[in-house]
Amino acid sequence: MRPIMKISGLQLVGFLLLLGMLHECQACAEYNFVVQESSYTRLCSTKNILTVNGQFPGPTIYVRKGDNITVNVYNRGDYNITIHWHGVKQPRNPWGDGTEYITQCSIQPGANFTQRVLFSTEEGTVWWHAHSQWKRATVHGAIIVYPQNGTSYPFPEPHAEVPIILGEWWKQNISDLYETALQSGGEPNISDALTINGQPGDLYPCSQPGTFRLTVEYGKTYMLRLINVAITDIMFFAIAKHNVTVVGTDGSYTKPLSSDYIAISPGQTMDLLLEANQTPDQYYMAARVYSATFNLTYDNTTTTAIIQYSGNYTPTSPPPLPNLPYYNDTNASFNFFGSLRSLADQEHPISVPFSISTSLFYTISINTFPCANNSCAGPNGTRLASSVNNISFVDPSLDILEAYYHHVRGVYGTQFPSFPPLVYNFTAHNLTYNLQTPEEGTEVRVLEYNSTVEIVFQGTNLVAGTDHPMHLHGYSFYVVGQGFGNFDPQTDPST
Repeated sequence: MRPIMKISGLQLVGFLLLLGMLHECQACAEYNFVVQESSYTRLCSTKNILTVNGQFPGPTIYVRKGDNITVNVYNRGDYNITIHWHGVKQPRNPWGDGTEYITQCSIQPGANFTQRVLFSTEEGTVWWHAHSQWKRATVHGAIIVYPQNGTSYPFPEPHAEVPIILGEWWKQNISDLYETALQSGGEPNISDALTINGQPGDLYPCSQPGTFRLTVEYGKTYMLRLINVAITDIMFFAIAKHNVTVVGTDGSYTKPLSSDYIAISPGQTMDLLLEANQTPDQYYMAARVYSATFNLTYDNTTTTAIIQYSGNYTPTSPPPLPNLPYYNDTNASFNFFGSLRSLADQEHPISVPFSISTSLFYTISINTFPCANNSCAGPNGTRLASSVNNISFVDPSLDILEAYYHHVRGVYGTQFPSFPPLVYNFTAHNLTYNLQTPEEGTEVRVLEYNSTVEIVFQGTNLVAGTDHPMHLHGYSFYVVGQGFGNFDPQTDPST
């Protein structure tokens, strides 16, 4: 007979506290990110690239909804850097967001910085990346946010889950490329290859041995956690002879959408279900750029990886390629994005606000600044720029969050306009040159706590009308409408 242990109330409280601390510590994992130069070979040549822990793509982080983690960033590279947690809201924790000049100053070479990353409502796929110049081209990785313990996916659990990261590769040093573009004022050189999980794929020289392969079993379902880490390019993605079902995007669930192709913006994530339901063989997955901007150079190559079924068969060689939309198929891009809908079920409710306290109208433009003797490499000897409501952002000397928190004057202004200061036919084909030059400034828009904001983003046709994927740190938002041409406040809200 075992003795009966008698526990006092105080002991019981202490025991429960210990259990709670153990549970909390499981949700407070600690990661070390060592930013360092590492040697990688692609496209027949070898170069040093900036990596985290020597990995390209970088390490994948696995958490559950509501977890908190700590990341110690050690900068052993040669450049200033910050790390941003893309799609993670970080409630009441802007200090950990990792945005250079906005929430922190850079982590200098030889220095370190510890970030707390607070996961709240996110569930699905988000990611992390460098938020300094173009260093995210090689410094990036996936974050997989599983449902909380005791809950499950709103769809049957897949047999396996695989990050699929769409990216780019330059033979040139990415920092040199960026600095050259800044100095010349022209477009930066386009990438030499597109990549899937860091590999260009079979269609590029010296690349076949490294092509990413995903082995699947017939009859099983796989989740592809798709991330577009490209610097500026929207991409089309597809798998030969297979449809995929979109079930999530940017850390939230969507109504299931079956499609034979995907359009995905830079910075965006999508959760795709792939049913291995075709004749056992090898099939290419492929991605290429969507670009509808007139006279804009772009990488017109195609990156591939291989879906290979397990079992005994003679594989087709080469594997079949998917039918991707044409590079400038605006309808394919627009219609795909317009088909996405929030899941909006009982476990994942939504509440679109109808009472708006703050209305904002923001024009998004490509611009130019004049150069002495027309000496720059932009259009007509100018320097390329961009603006929101005709203000081109200037990096401050001190990060804006610190200046706000410590009441440091002169770092930023609070006069960012709620409406464009210049009103014209934003999408006309022939706009006058005097509209191309923006103002320069470090301006912010101050919002009242608990306000409900409606933002209309209006693209313009200045210099080169182009697509502008928009990302908001710290928040999710509802997309309630989209269209071509100029926004009409009288008729467009009805749709």
